[in-house]
Amino acid sequence: MTNKTLGLDFGTTNSVAALLSEDGTPTPLEFQHHANAMSVFRSVLCFWEEQSGRATLRLDTAGPWAIERFIEDPHDCRLVQSFKSFAASRLFNETLIFGKRYAFEDLLSTFLGNFWQNSGIGGCAPPKRIIMGRPVSFVGANPDEALAIKRYETALRRFGFNEIHYVYEPVAAAFFFAQRLTRDANVLVADFGGGTSDFSVIRFGQSGSGIRSIPMGHRGLPLAGDTFDYRIIDNAISPQMGKGSRYLSINKQLEIPGQYYVSFARWNELSLLRSPATLRELKQLADTALEPDELNRFIRLLETNAIYALYRSVSDAKVTLSGADGARLKLDAPGVQLEADIERADFENWIAEDVARIGHAVDTLLADIGLVNTGIDRVFLTGGTSFVPAVRRLFSERFGDEKIETGNQFDSIAQGLALIGQERDIGRWNVKNLPA
Repeated sequence: MTNKTLGLDFGTTNSVAALLSEDGTPTPLEFQHHANAMSVFRSVLCFWEEQSGRATLRLDTAGPWAIERFIEDPHDCRLVQSFKSFAASRLFNETLIFGKRYAFEDLLSTFLGNFWQNSGIGGCAPPKRIIMGRPVSFVGANPDEALAIKRYETALRRFGFNEIHYVYEPVAAAFFFAQRLTRDANVLVADFGGGTSDFSVIRFGQSGSGIRSIPMGHRGLPLAGDTFDYRIIDNAISPQMGKGSRYLSINKQLEIPGQYYVSFARWNELSLLRSPATLRELKQLADTALEPDELNRFIRLLETNAIYALYRSVSDAKVTLSGADGARLKLDAPGVQLEADIERADFENWIAEDVARIGHAVDTLLADIGLVNTGIDRVFLTGGTSFVPAVRRLFSERFGDEKIETGNQFDSIAQGLALIGQERDIGRWNVKNLPA
């Protein structure tokens, strides 16, 4: 194991890793959850406490085991989702979980421990070298990239890695894709994650020693799959929860503050809504609301911990809309019943500005490096959002269907990272932004 390299694609929603063996073959790590074998591991943590004699033990797990634990006993657990979103945030220092303070690096190292332990080779020591994927642009209003990498570094070294390299996620996807090229090509890679969309253009060529590459340019956008989920919740669910309704305040009718629904539609802000102070505010608003039933439904949803089931239903609806003209979103939880029929045409209207921003980011990247659309020979789309027809159509209209390729949408980055690990000069792929 000591001679191997691990490629890790740590994502906002999902994480995937691939191990490079001595013969140079990258193999995604697999996880066996009950009867299901999977290589895609949900980026979630669950914490809870148990009594052992007089001692109180603080326990944790991750991935599907975390989700399972939370569903079984939601009231006595703390579920941590989308924590990658805080990696570059100077505003996030720590969170308190059952009396213990967890900084970002504590959450990440805890996640890594569970991730490795639950893999098919969790009984072996991990390799000492890791090629870690990183977004072109971290998510957040004012992301501090140096802070994010410093936090990554601390967690990875704590876990036991002593040779750490960082590679742009779309570059890793491009390197994986380049293995199938038979001639020189300018390749545009669009990597759609949960929190960010990243784009890279790389010139690949064949040489006697293997693949020759010249990175030409990169661009990132803090918009991806979670944004599309947000649009579904904001347009199809939140209006059933009191969004846009009104309440009385000193004989005046005012609209229920919209910030509640902004946080509701974002995984990483959901914990703010479930604080005792916020729930108290919502109940006070419900007392004077003109349509209290909707607001009370919102409160029950937050209190009954049916949130994960709702987000799963939203994700399922989005997947359905990628292959059908419509989808029914349904939630049947204690005290909370919701239904929404969503037409693909409506969904595409909700995400139209987001898709336009993706197109603008691609156009800007090409302009920055002095290429026009016809200068791109191949386009490789990766990540779950690449299945959304409106996104696929954007690239087809710009570059032509014949240039578009997909495949291994969920593990291409991890495999590309592992493959880069066998390059003689890994340093030329390395992107590191540590403070001086």
